[in-house]
Amino acid sequence: MHILRLLAASLFERGIGLGVPRKAPTSDLLNIPHTREYFYVGGQYVNIGVRLYTPNPPQPPLTHSYKLGQIYVEKLSPLHPTTKPALIFIHGAAQTGTNWLNTPDNRPGWSHYFLSKGYTVYLSDQPERGRSSWYPGPGTGAMLPLWVSQIESYFTATAEHSLWPNAYLHTQWPGTGKKGDPIFDNFYAGQVQFQIESRRSEELNTLAYTALIDKIGADVYVVTHSQSGPYGWQIGDKRPNKVRGIVTMEPAGPAFFDTPPAPPTGSVRDFGITELPIQYTPSAGENGTRLETIVVKARNVNSTNCVMQREPVKRLENLRRIPVLMLTGEASYHMAYDYCTAGFMRQAGVKVEHVELGDVGVHGNGHMMFMEKNNLDIAERVHDWLEKH
Repeated sequence: MHILRLLAASLFERGIGLGVPRKAPTSDLLNIPHTREYFYVGGQYVNIGVRLYTPNPPQPPLTHSYKLGQIYVEKLSPLHPTTKPALIFIHGAAQTGTNWLNTPDNRPGWSHYFLSKGYTVYLSDQPERGRSSWYPGPGTGAMLPLWVSQIESYFTATAEHSLWPNAYLHTQWPGTGKKGDPIFDNFYAGQVQFQIESRRSEELNTLAYTALIDKIGADVYVVTHSQSGPYGWQIGDKRPNKVRGIVTMEPAGPAFFDTPPAPPTGSVRDFGITELPIQYTPSAGENGTRLETIVVKARNVNSTNCVMQREPVKRLENLRRIPVLMLTGEASYHMAYDYCTAGFMRQAGVKVEHVELGDVGVHGNGHMMFMEKNNLDIAERVHDWLEKH
C-alpha cells in the first residue's frame, strides 16, 4: 500500500490521472510531429529597367520582366490535424516568419504550441522581405535595417533606457537584451532590411495575404504583430467571409498618426487604422477626408490623448463582422496608446477584446511578447480565445 500511495503521489505531481490536465513540457513541444511544405503565392510580373555592372564605359539600363510582391510561405501541419481554421502568422518590421519558430534562446515558439493544439500553421515573409524577393526599381522605395541601439531600447532592454514611464517593468526578455549577450546576438542576427515606403508595403501585403487566403480556400485566423497590424485590418476588410478572427499584438497605431513614445515612422493613416482605403459606412471619402475627428483626453498621465470620430460615427462595415483580440505588454511603449486604437475600432463597431496583460496577471512583457520567457503562457490565453471564436 505504501508503494501504491507513492506511485499515486508521483502521478498526481506530474498531472497524470485523477482528471488533472498536464501541459506538455517545453522539450516535448520542440518535437511535435508535423509535416512541412513551402510555396510562393501572390505577386505580378512587371517590367523594370536595371543597370547591370559593366566595365567602362557604363551601359544603359536594360528592361527585363520580373515578378514582384509574392510571399514565401511555410505550411506546418500536425500529423493529426483538427477541423479548426488554420492560423496565418504575419511578423512585424525587420522580422521574418522565423519569429514564430524557436525563440532566440531556443525555446519553442508559437508555431510549436499551436501545432500541439491541432492547428495548421502558415508562416511567411512579408513581400520584399527575407525569402520574399525584392528588386530595386521605380516606386519600390528604400530598404532599412533596424540598428542595435534601436532594438535594445524599444524591444529587448527597455528597462535600462527608460524612454517611457512603464519601461522599468520589463523583465521577460531572456538574457540582458544587449549587444554581446548571446541571446541578443542570435536575435539581432535575424533582423533584415524592410521596405520603408509604408503605403506600398500595406498594398503589397494586402494583395499577397488575400491571395494566400484564396489559395487556402477555407476559414482562417490571422495573427499580426506591430507593423503588420494594419495589414490584418485590410485582410479582414477584403475577405470578411474567410477571416474567422484576428489576433493582434500591439498593432501599429494609434489612429491616424504615430504618437510618442512610438518610434516615428512617418506613416499617416488617413483611414484611421490604415493608410489605404478600408470600407466605412457611410463612405470615408477619398483619402479619408470624410472622417471627422475629435481629441479625447488621455486616461492617465502615462497615456496619450486619443483621436476618435466625431458623432455621428462611420462604421467599419466589414471588420465589424470579425472578432478581434488585441494584446498589449505591461512594459511596452504601446501601453500609452493601444487603448486608443481599441477605442477607435469599438467606436466604429468592431468587436475588440483588448487585454492589457498586466491586468490579467501576466507581468513584465515588452513589445516582443511572443518570444519572451513567458511566451507560452500568453499563447495559452490566445488559444482559449480562439476556442471561443
